[in-house]
Amino acid sequence: MESGRIAIPSLGNGGLEGQRAGHFGHCDVFTFVDVDKGKIKDVTTIPNREHVQGGCMVPVNLLAEHNVNALIVGGIGMRPLMGFRQVGIDVYYDANRPEIKPVVDDLIAGTLPEIGNDQVCGGGQGQ
Repeated sequence: MESGRIAIPSLGNGGLEGQRAGHFGHCDVFTFVDVDKGKIKDVTTIPNREHVQGGCMVPVNLLAEHNVNALIVGGIGMRPLMGFRQVGIDVYYDANRPEIKPVVDDLIAGTLPEIGNDQVCGGGQGQ
């Protein structure tokens, strides 16, 4: 990723040195990483908005309002994935590493895969 805004669902206070949340819809905050010419330029966080089961478009709309271009997840359901695709946010997948910075570095380097339909989960139970 050469330029744009990356969102990472995060635990606690988030930030580049923080930990990723296992499921995007239930994170504490979203860490935003602004990238320009392949370099990290700015890191900010915003609190997640509460949503009830089935209200999966709440975080989709929140990230779209904040001009996010890419989202890195460790888990996501099909409905929100379709929502992100509809608003033009690319969704990338890494279920193994809980740290934020390594997966951001992988996305910038172009080595993080986009999530496939076969990698979605069933609604966040236990995630």
